[in-house]
Amino acid sequence: MTTAPRGDASSLFATPKTVAEHRADGSILLRSPDPLRDGARCIGDWLEHFARQTPDRIFLAERDSTDTPWATVTYAGALQRVRAAASWILAQRLSAERPVVILSDNSIDHALLALAAQHVGVPSAAISPAYSLMSKDFDKLKSMIALLEPGAIYVSATKPFAAALAAIKPLHNAQIISGKAGDADALAFRAIAATPETPDAAAAFTAVTPDTIAKFLFTSGSTGTPKAVINTQRMLTSSQQAKAQTWTFLEKARGDLVILDWLPWSHTFGANHNFNLVLRNGGSLYIDGGKPAPGLFATSLANLKSVMPTVYFNVPRGFDMLIAALRGDEDLRRRFFSEVKFAFYAGAALPQNLWEALEQLSVETVGHALPMVSAWGSTETSPLATDCHFLAERSGNIGVPIPGTELKLVTTGDKLEVRVRGPNVTPGYWKAPELTRQAFDEEGFYLIGDAVKLADADRPECGLFFDGRVAEDFKLNSGTWVSVGTLRVAGIAALAPLAQDIVVTGHGGDEVRFLVFPNIAACRAHAGLSEAADVKEVLAHDKVRAAIAQGLAKLKQQAANSSGHATRALLLAEPPSVDGGEITDKGYINQRAVLTRRADAVARLNDDASAKWIGL
Repeated sequence: MTTAPRGDASSLFATPKTVAEHRADGSILLRSPDPLRDGARCIGDWLEHFARQTPDRIFLAERDSTDTPWATVTYAGALQRVRAAASWILAQRLSAERPVVILSDNSIDHALLALAAQHVGVPSAAISPAYSLMSKDFDKLKSMIALLEPGAIYVSATKPFAAALAAIKPLHNAQIISGKAGDADALAFRAIAATPETPDAAAAFTAVTPDTIAKFLFTSGSTGTPKAVINTQRMLTSSQQAKAQTWTFLEKARGDLVILDWLPWSHTFGANHNFNLVLRNGGSLYIDGGKPAPGLFATSLANLKSVMPTVYFNVPRGFDMLIAALRGDEDLRRRFFSEVKFAFYAGAALPQNLWEALEQLSVETVGHALPMVSAWGSTETSPLATDCHFLAERSGNIGVPIPGTELKLVTTGDKLEVRVRGPNVTPGYWKAPELTRQAFDEEGFYLIGDAVKLADADRPECGLFFDGRVAEDFKLNSGTWVSVGTLRVAGIAALAPLAQDIVVTGHGGDEVRFLVFPNIAACRAHAGLSEAADVKEVLAHDKVRAAIAQGLAKLKQQAANSSGHATRALLLAEPPSVDGGEITDKGYINQRAVLTRRADAVARLNDDASAKWIGL
């Protein structure tokens, strides 16, 4: 790792502080000594404020392709259209019982419709487009629509969503809204946004309270029907108030905050963290039509060359692809490390090899390491519960509790299970009182299901390290616990760049084994094959198999104990399934869902006679 200067965190962030209370029952309470200051009543207050203060500043921007200019809407223009659409929403008698559902990707129209609903106390619910565009059976989409009973459903255009709309048609009586004006079988959003504003809209906005439901966000549903997480206005505004108290540069940078982001608004990271960060602080959000996936990341790179953000947000898969691009483009590399204040990763742990690669590139380019920070939480915590607003020495530090939020660490086996309580935590799941009851302990702490480790038991302000999902960890026959989250990240680093992601298995056995989702492009390149080479040919290539074996050996050298390395790996030709709940829009792999759906692959991995797996 580099020992070069790492920049001045004091100009960006507050000093991390944590108070620890050790209880008689062995649990530990962690909290910030700084109280959460008063925030906005609702997120609509932010839009109203900046429409007055900076009416001509760009709020949102998008473009159809990298060859076209950015289409923009200012804060004043956004408020005008939000109030107009809100008047239409009220006229349709929409409510929490008849909310607005949005099936499409991020767009200006998507944002304005959601803000319009929330402006007058009607929840919006963005549903991952994967459930409409990639699903084969639409079962999860059907369950969501049946639960919500929406009064309006928005799509960017009806043609791409025709099959999904047909599948859910018997389940609702909602008005279909289209972003494409020419769709004859839907009401154009353009017409809704031109509705004459009514006094009812202003009255309804005034009536919104911190307890008003702002939106429903769905869990992944990997272990059953997706749950609709209630997100109140208080959750969203308190989360951003805490962010402002930890990222202190935000108060000084009003007007200078520019974000270029692809993260979907159907997830809390993209919506509640990134979108609301821009809105709360009067910044500009450029909607990235790309994403970290083959064939789509080129769009993200073109957009990055057009708009360099103040803060760069991504998930680990995105950083992997970014690093490769920066290595091959000196001009982009210099601009990136000179203009981006810091990088933020979340959604999954960042493998240490990617952390070190980004630091090294930064040092070589501008003479100091780019600050890299993270945070931790979930859909139920909107999402911020901890924030790493300091320069950690290595990847994985998720920071300290944010102001207003308490953590309770409870010993579970050899783990510290973490629970969360605060104004940022959901009151529960929509129309699911029993699931809501089960989600909280007797003191009202949300049972998030994660485990953590203290970076320094005597200095809680040094932060916490994510220690995996409590339910994912398992024991070997020796009685040794396998920390799935930790081993997954170490395995990806050891098999880099050939492993896109790893699922850890070995439950009830003598040794750990890996199911590997390969990086097909990297495997083709390593084998010296053309881009047209068949996936099965690529994965069976001797050079690829030898490199995986070398990676397994490297991991064993780092951790020779039986729980610290894998003895076998099986390369999976089939990518992770959306219908099967194996992967989210952010690229996060659900371990349990993969192991359940791919029991045959696990069986092959455990078959001593099989020639499919690669061993030490």
